[in-house]
Amino acid sequence: MKKLLFVALLMSGSIFAETVKVDVNGMVCSMCIQGIKKKFTGVDHVTSVDVNLDTKVVTLETHGKNDVTDEKIKTLMTEAGYDVVKIARQ
Repeated sequence: MKKLLFVALLMSGSIFAETVKVDVNGMVCSMCIQGIKKKFTGVDHVTSVDVNLDTKVVTLETHGKNDVTDEKIKTLMTEAGYDVVKIARQ
C-alpha cells in the first residue's frame, strides 16, 4: 500500500512542488492582483498564483524545485511595474 501511495505522489509531481513567496512593493489595488496573475499565467511550471495586498506577498506554486528562477520572477515583476523586495522558497 505504501508503494502505491508513493507512486501516486511521484506521478502527480506534488512531492516535487515548490512554493515561492515574493515580497513586492507597489501593489495597492485589485488591478494589481489581476496584472500580476496575468503576467504569471502561462509561465512554464507555474501552477498557481496568489496575490495578497495586505501582506504585499505574491505566492507562486511551481511543478518542481527551481523551475522558475529568481531572475525570471524579478524580470516578470519589473515588467509588470513592481519592485521585488525578497524571494523565499519553501
